[in-house]
Amino acid sequence: MTENPDFFDLIRQYAPRVINSVPYARTLGFELVDLEPGRAVAKAPYKEETIGDIETGIIHGGVITALLDNVSGVSVIAALQEMKSTATLDLRIDYMRPADVGRDIIAEAKCYHMTRTVAFTRAWAYHDNKDRVIAAASGSFALTDIKGLSQLATGATPNG
Repeated sequence: MTENPDFFDLIRQYAPRVINSVPYARTLGFELVDLEPGRAVAKAPYKEETIGDIETGIIHGGVITALLDNVSGVSVIAALQEMKSTATLDLRIDYMRPADVGRDIIAEAKCYHMTRTVAFTRAWAYHDNKDRVIAAASGSFALTDIKGLSQLATGATPNG
């Protein structure tokens, strides 16, 4: 996990852009609320445009899925020792209850284990605290050396 305070300062500057520059997340109104090494908290505002059930006013489950995926990815970035590209490999979500109508949704994620090529996360969506969880997720994220990506883009092989 992140141990270099200077590198984490760079991550702290970069992380909000991960959510704010993704058009889908920006359209849904996601906002990064807190960031610590290996941990991220974000929120999704209640918006009429994201209602999934017109009769009840309950937010569509896809919004919660996207929020948990985004905040989990940011928790991985917050755990890195060096800059790497991340991509979701797997995200499993258990929905426990519908979100309350008219209330923002908070999502918290922790990157709890990292190998050289894969990071593992756990995340929760809730309103006030994790005592009454809306949904819980576990995810795995691919980690790719950015230097290797740039070499492949120019036609060079990563090893030579």
